Amino acid sequence: MNLQQELNKTGGFKNLELLAKQVVEGFIAGMHKSPFHGFSAEFAEHKVYNPGESTKHIDWKLYARTDRLYTKRYDEETNLRCHLIVDNSTSMHYPETAGTTLDNLNKIAFSALASASLMHILKKQRDAVGLSIYSDTYDFYAPEKGSERHHQMLLHQLSEAVVSKQDTKTTETYKYLHQIAEKMHRRSLIFLFTDMFQTSEDDEKLFEALRHLKHNKHEVVLFHVFDKKKELSFDFDNRPKRFIDVETGDHINLYADNVKETYENAVKEYFTDLKIKCGQYRIKYVEADITAGFDNILTTYMLERQKFI
Repeated sequence: MNLQQELNKTGGFKNLELLAKQVVEGFIAGMHKSPFHGFSAEFAEHKVYNPGESTKHIDWKLYARTDRLYTKRYDEETNLRCHLIVDNSTSMHYPETAGTTLDNLNKIAFSALASASLMHILKKQRDAVGLSIYSDTYDFYAPEKGSERHHQMLLHQLSEAVVSKQDTKTTETYKYLHQIAEKMHRRSLIFLFTDMFQTSEDDEKLFEALRHLKHNKHEVVLFHVFDKKKELSFDFDNRPKRFIDVETGDHINLYADNVKETYENAVKEYFTDLKIKCGQYRIKYVEADITAGFDNILTTYMLERQKFI
């Protein structure tokens, strides 16, 4: 049974763990085309050898097959700590009719499945993972742990986020990032999934909060979640439509073609500004188009993990 069939069978995200496992397995199967060739079958039990480390734990059999140096992992080693942050504001539930098919995920469903897929790898690596979910309130927080019970609790919270219906309210992301930062005391790799919808007045506050999140030598990766076809390219037919701000309820009636060029230029400028600011604050910025699959998410994790440990 393939991933889409399983999603149909479960009626959505009721079996998020199995869906995540299949996403990761599909990613691993394609690793031979990536910089991680040869790392697929054994990645749960090995890590990349770094020059200067002791050579006594190098897996020479794996080197013979892959021409790459990996060392064997041991339970007593200090493992990675990772914290996932998921924006569950009203705008993350766009498109409203999506979320039940893999080629038509909305932003919160994409973020939940991407997070669960990262959790699956972290679990296999024996790493500790925590989770924060926020909307117009701080909905959920769990510190980094590695137990099976903890893992199942986080999966449940992600599944609930997908099916929850948010009221029309604005979200002050920066407020909750400050709260999360105050809870993070041990060096961690932090992944934030958000569509970055906030008022222009909140931009500086948001980046101050992201800088706060980097304290104690944390590494922060911002996954900017969006629907490229609709939210970036404004790809709508030219029939009259009502466009509604899902967080404020404000609306405007117009023909898409009349504003398409102006809209695209404004959004591209905003995206460019985000990338520049992230670079200034030394935050890893990654575009996460919900129509493009999960390989970019998982590849980013693999690269960041190598730099982090």
